[in-house]
Amino acid sequence: MRRNRRDDWARRLVAETTVSAADFLWPVFVHDAAAARTPIPSMLGVDRLSIPALVEAAGEAQALGIPVIALFPATPSDKKTAEGDEALNPENIVCRAIRAVKAAVPDIGILCDVALDPFTTHGHDGVLRDGKVHNDDTVAILCRQALVQAEAGCDIIAPSDMMDGRVGAIRDALDAKGFEHVSIMAYAAKYASGFYGPFRDAIGSKSSLGKADKRSYQMDPANSDEALREIALDIAEGADMVMVKPALPYLDIVRRVKDRFGMPTFGYQVSGEYAMIKGAIERGWLDPSVMMESLMSIKRAGADGILTYAAVEMAKALKAG
Repeated sequence: MRRNRRDDWARRLVAETTVSAADFLWPVFVHDAAAARTPIPSMLGVDRLSIPALVEAAGEAQALGIPVIALFPATPSDKKTAEGDEALNPENIVCRAIRAVKAAVPDIGILCDVALDPFTTHGHDGVLRDGKVHNDDTVAILCRQALVQAEAGCDIIAPSDMMDGRVGAIRDALDAKGFEHVSIMAYAAKYASGFYGPFRDAIGSKSSLGKADKRSYQMDPANSDEALREIALDIAEGADMVMVKPALPYLDIVRRVKDRFGMPTFGYQVSGEYAMIKGAIERGWLDPSVMMESLMSIKRAGADGILTYAAVEMAKALKAG
């Protein structure tokens, strides 16, 4: 066996899995602050970007071969309401960012999250009725949010809320308004994970959520068969692509999903996964190569692509050889 491992050329020749910049979707945080870049302390190397800085970053991503950026807003507290009304504003930060990027970098794909947590005072992904997240009222609002984003020029609608029936409802809403070309990437198996903490810091929902949790609508980390039922429903409702989130603690789910459905399947290396790796590298506890190793594991498990905050850094490393 070692003959095929002896030399670099041989290892490259027989490699079963490869990672390229074309595999990456780059999640980016956008804000309305005056500063072009505001560092996120819990995510080393990640900043909230102003719209001009985002446009510049999107151009760099495209030049590196990254096909898609995923936009997430940091919404000021004075624009948050219990119903998440700002999500439906055609002039919100997400919609303005979409238009600016599409005007300057028209050939890069834009994915937009559909959920209310960046816009609600309580930090939940949906609206509350009698203290509980109400499924159908939330779905109706998400359809309107998806339309606002599609009208701004979004290419991929990505519902991350985990409400029942939202994929079918959003597909119908998009088609009825002439947006048949807009794809849906369903957060089909999104777990109620503790790995989302730095992300919630980045968009400002952590303080809003407080001690509450999302276990009544996000998946139980103990369950695997349930993920397959969730994904089957989303595919039946019209999802073009499906996602497993988080990725690294759920590689078994990625493999089962790809084997069962053969659909375009994506893994999200979430903020906590990224923060752990970057923090350990910074302290010298791990070699920098572990970031690529972690992405390789997601691809090897069956993912067709990976959402990762390290997309630009890793694309540069791949280009450098």
